[in-house]
Amino acid sequence: MDDDRLVGDVPLLGLEVWCRDTRLRGVRERDLPTLADLQSDDVELDPTVERFPWHDDDAHRRRLVHRAHWHHLGTWSPSSWTLLLAVEHAGDLVGVQALEGEEFALTRTVDSWSWLTASARGRGIGVAMRQAVLGLAFDHLDALAAVSSARPTNHASLGVSRRLGYRDNGTSLSAAGGEPLELTHLRLTRDDWQASGLGRDVAVAGVEPCLPWFGLPA
Repeated sequence: MDDDRLVGDVPLLGLEVWCRDTRLRGVRERDLPTLADLQSDDVELDPTVERFPWHDDDAHRRRLVHRAHWHHLGTWSPSSWTLLLAVEHAGDLVGVQALEGEEFALTRTVDSWSWLTASARGRGIGVAMRQAVLGLAFDHLDALAAVSSARPTNHASLGVSRRLGYRDNGTSLSAAGGEPLELTHLRLTRDDWQASGLGRDVAVAGVEPCLPWFGLPA
């Protein structure tokens, strides 16, 4: 079925967020082949996802781009959700920005992750796309906090978080894919977000019909 016809049933597909010259919108089925082509081979993949033995590195990566869309949309629940937004800059697809909520109606806390094609890095787009979903979360979904985690060596992600006002929130060591994984955790509160004034650069359209999907009153 055409993605445009699905918007009435799945309003998340019609959600749009802008931050300056960067536009975020619901990922559509027709975006998947392009996004699979764009994802760089240095993007960290979920180590818990089983790899098909007949897939090489490229085939595995491409499958996971498609799987993420189908999985997160197909298993969406107001109590556990991951919103995937396609990122456009100058009219071109350049990556994906995700916003996550677990028991969001109770915790009012969101997490996020993203990837950006190599050619679009170092141009402020990573900051704009995170700023956009923070504006959505704090100013339209009534979030109280946003958290983020990254390896200590992921300077790009940590730099974006700190530039947007996140504060250090400890470290942890866990097992992922059979190997120890150290993570640096950061947290941004609604008060700090509002004091920063960064929400003035963010515009949102199509959020009202999505509110029940986030576990919020319409």
